Amino acid sequence: ANRNRKSFAMTSRKHMQFCLEPMGDKSAQNLPGIGRVLGGRLQSNGIRHARDIEGRFLVFNQNQEKFGGWLRDTCGANAKQQRDCYNGLREWTKNNL
Repeated sequence: ANRNRKSFAMTSRKHMQFCLEPMGDKSAQNLPGIGRVLGGRLQSNGIRHARDIEGRFLVFNQNQEKFGGWLRDTCGANAKQQRDCYNGLREWTKNNL
């Protein structure tokens, strides 16, 4: 139980907010790990919505390495941003699909 509390404390407010709400038409920038800069780069690649990124997450069978590599190649996400985005999508998917 102690371990769970620690990982919960490391979860950002953005992560919690994202995981509590339906995906709907949320911008990619609403994803944990994706801010204005990465969101802008994703938009230049035609990716505007969080659900588009979640689709990619599912296409990669929730494989962290493949998903992270795709994020890095698509918008230049660093390791922490990749991890934050992956963890947010993984939790959202677990709770909502």
